[in-house]
Amino acid sequence: MNDTIRQQIKSLIQREVVVATGCTEPGAVALAVAKARETLGSMPDTTELLLSKNVFKNAMGVGIPGTGMIGLPIAVAIALTAGESKRQLEVLTVPHDVVQRAKEWLANNGDSITIGLKDPCEDKLYVECICRKGNDCAKAIISKRHTNFIYVALNDKVFVDADCHNAKSDNGCGEDPVLSQRIVYDYATTAPIDELQFIRQTVELNSAAADEGLKGYGLNTGRILMENADGDIVHTVIARTVAASDARMDGCTLPVYSNSGSGNQGIACTLPVYEYGKAKHCSDEQITRALILSHLTSIYVKRGIGRLSALCGIVNASIGVTTGITYLHGGNFDQICYAIKNMINTLAGMVCDGAKPSCALKMSTGLYSAFVSAELALHDKVVDACDGLSEKDTDYSIRNLGRLGQEGMDQTDDVVLDIMTHKKF
Repeated sequence: MNDTIRQQIKSLIQREVVVATGCTEPGAVALAVAKARETLGSMPDTTELLLSKNVFKNAMGVGIPGTGMIGLPIAVAIALTAGESKRQLEVLTVPHDVVQRAKEWLANNGDSITIGLKDPCEDKLYVECICRKGNDCAKAIISKRHTNFIYVALNDKVFVDADCHNAKSDNGCGEDPVLSQRIVYDYATTAPIDELQFIRQTVELNSAAADEGLKGYGLNTGRILMENADGDIVHTVIARTVAASDARMDGCTLPVYSNSGSGNQGIACTLPVYEYGKAKHCSDEQITRALILSHLTSIYVKRGIGRLSALCGIVNASIGVTTGITYLHGGNFDQICYAIKNMINTLAGMVCDGAKPSCALKMSTGLYSAFVSAELALHDKVVDACDGLSEKDTDYSIRNLGRLGQEGMDQTDDVVLDIMTHKKF
């Protein structure tokens, strides 16, 4: 693999594995609101949000960091009263006194915020914010990626107009390196180790979130699993990982490293591989390469599914994990491919029904499957090529999963959103 391709892949990982606080969909909404308010130059009289159904779904029931509240209104209030767009996906990380001021503002001005669906909307990740004051109107639009502004304007003065609707992928404007599972594997296992050390940054932040989550957040999934681990390594590793999700989904203010725009996916790609490698006394180099393999495989699989879809993000993240676990056990390329195909035939169809505290349960399901799939692969056991979505070629199997998420489940989001918005409490 030449230096140019290696640098392209490293840049891709660094672009997709970034720090985020709280759920990334409310973060993207708050980012758009902050940008529109800054563009307006003053506090608006009204704020209108038009969202894709996927963003709407993922923002309904998730905790907003440091607020003790769920949903978008408080996120919008923070962005309006104190948000700084330069902070990107950490825009909602503000001091306690700022949160209190935002709550007070929301109590008095909540009627000035309207939130609805963008219809029609071609992009699954789409946030449009319109702030009005008197005769002035500021608009900011994010699309394709959580921090990707494609339009910013004040009245007739346009500051950004970079429509990416015709981009070849939904991962943002421009060309990414062409990936295959062989390229992913070769990069992770042969690139000079000093070029891969950047991935270790994910460990400290995501481990801190796990420590915090074990104190008790959400459904206490991680803490309860840990209390019943009885020294079992796999059980302990999964307990720590889902504890980080408990904390993040319940409004913990600690930042985490995300993957492909999702903090939960970043947590999942990092902690099981690191914790398991440490428990098995693997070398630092083995763990580093396994982390790269996990994160990059997840990015590769996610590119086929789409940044937001009806398919739960733990599917691609867990596929990444199973490659890392297989590698740590000394598995070869063929066995890593076996593990991937085993996972595809296990988790295909896991539906995303919004970001919420119970996401930790889905994470635990995905991670247990990752360990089982790796164990089978290490015994050279793989689902037959005629089974379900699996094919002889691993890349074709991954593409089939992407088709399921993009095409086959296209109507699923409509049904899920209808159910979520018509509940009787």
